[in-house]
Amino acid sequence: MKLYNQDKKKLVNSVFNNVYHKYDVMNDLMSFGAHRIWKKNLISWMNPQHGNNLIDVASGTGDLAKLYSTKIDNNCKIMCVEPNKGMLSVGKKKLKNMNNIIWHQSPAEELPFKDNTFDFYTISFGIRNVTNINKSLQEAFRVLKTGGRFFCLEFSKVENEILYELYNQYSKIIPTIGKYFAGDEMAYNYLVDSIKSFYNQADLKDIIEKNSFKDVEFRNLSGGISAIHTGWKL
Repeated sequence: MKLYNQDKKKLVNSVFNNVYHKYDVMNDLMSFGAHRIWKKNLISWMNPQHGNNLIDVASGTGDLAKLYSTKIDNNCKIMCVEPNKGMLSVGKKKLKNMNNIIWHQSPAEELPFKDNTFDFYTISFGIRNVTNINKSLQEAFRVLKTGGRFFCLEFSKVENEILYELYNQYSKIIPTIGKYFAGDEMAYNYLVDSIKSFYNQADLKDIIEKNSFKDVEFRNLSGGISAIHTGWKL
């Protein structure tokens, strides 16, 4: 699926306008709860410490921010950045008792923060939806402190042939699941197409490196259904 930036921006916003009210339920349903394990893997690899401040971009409803904050006893400040108004409203309501989390409506390409502000930057299942991946990574680099670390959790490419075939067959029924449980088949057609057309693990690693991050590496999760990429601002 190749889209001009403005067309993609409108499409992605339309998709999330239609599904934000069922977003958490659908994530659990489609991944059989695996997305929660993947996010815990990211936090475990990150190993944040008390006082480390986070910017979580494309925050969705705040799952990753909540895990991060809980990991360090809420001894941190977190900026959740979500471009979709409906999704942001659900996240704010869901995490209303976590006073250390502040929400901002903004695209990943134009972050409303000063240079060298955060210890960690995270984006989970959001980087394939940005309109300009290079600009998004440049912004990530800009707002991180020197010595700060970037983490990206995203759907990736399955390497095992048998698992790939099973996953491919399952992907074909995801739009039907979306139709019956979220009332929107089109949104989940986009989801499947966006995963298929996104970069593989090695290509995403190269793009992150080309945007100034150092010591970039990745780990596959569930055989490559998703992957975590990380790099440092040095």
